[in-house]
Amino acid sequence: MKIVFMGTPDFAVASLDALVKADFNIVAVVTAPDKPSGRGQKLNESAVKKYALEKEIPILQPEKLKNPEFLAKLKSYQADLQVVVAFRMLPELVWKMPAKGTINLHGSLLPQYRGAAPINHAIINGEQETGVTTFFLKQEIDTGDVIFSDSIKIGDDETAGDIHDKLMVLGANLLVKTIKAVELNEVTEQPQPQNDILKHAPKIFKDDCKIDWNNSSQTVYNLIRGLSPYPTAFTLLNDKTLKIFKAEIEDKESAIVAGGFLTDGKTFLKFATKDGFIKLLDIQYEGKKRMLIEDFLRGMRL
Repeated sequence: MKIVFMGTPDFAVASLDALVKADFNIVAVVTAPDKPSGRGQKLNESAVKKYALEKEIPILQPEKLKNPEFLAKLKSYQADLQVVVAFRMLPELVWKMPAKGTINLHGSLLPQYRGAAPINHAIINGEQETGVTTFFLKQEIDTGDVIFSDSIKIGDDETAGDIHDKLMVLGANLLVKTIKAVELNEVTEQPQPQNDILKHAPKIFKDDCKIDWNNSSQTVYNLIRGLSPYPTAFTLLNDKTLKIFKAEIEDKESAIVAGGFLTDGKTFLKFATKDGFIKLLDIQYEGKKRMLIEDFLRGMRL
């Protein structure tokens, strides 16, 4: 069975590596074009491209997925199946191309958290469980019938980065199981459960990352966890951006206004919420590197 793999970041590399190690026939990968980054604007290759180069797998990097040259090249591989992990939305003429269709691996327990940032939103909303789901693509995003799913618990202090790494491995294993079932024609698809309350996972923008200290301590804490290590929750301190990677709740009644802070100038810095404090542990101040709060306070006068 000839497979074309589509993906871009590290999350997708784990799945591609699992398929290669399971001896599936990966005839090509489709990934994002190289992008300039850093001060020198050096072209940066996607994680999937770097892996494909190492394994000598043919690579396609279309700017536009409806480009006639790209479509002709993709068709020339005569793939039986396409596999999508952490890529962009595909036009119908792409996902319908293979005889066996196109499978997607999604980082949530569908139908909950359809969209671009399922891991972040699950933690921001205080969920205690999440998982991964495989399904065949349909017209509307993340709505296809479920093939398999698997779940994990979310620890009270786990961040989006922690869950990302766990789901990366869980998803790779589930994808191998899924493709084996497709190859043997043993797939029994199940429609996604009907749910009156659907929680969505849209793309996260900078404004979504700014902390509102008028919220409860738990809400702020979940936001920090759900955005760590990227794109990172932030607040302003002396009119400069203060990113917060790790913090903890301090259940003390606050005598200062929400958003105000207390510090001893040496060991702690904590911001008031509407019902307590958030004590900062791991931060990055604008213009400086990431550091522990004690190191930050040592060189900062507040």
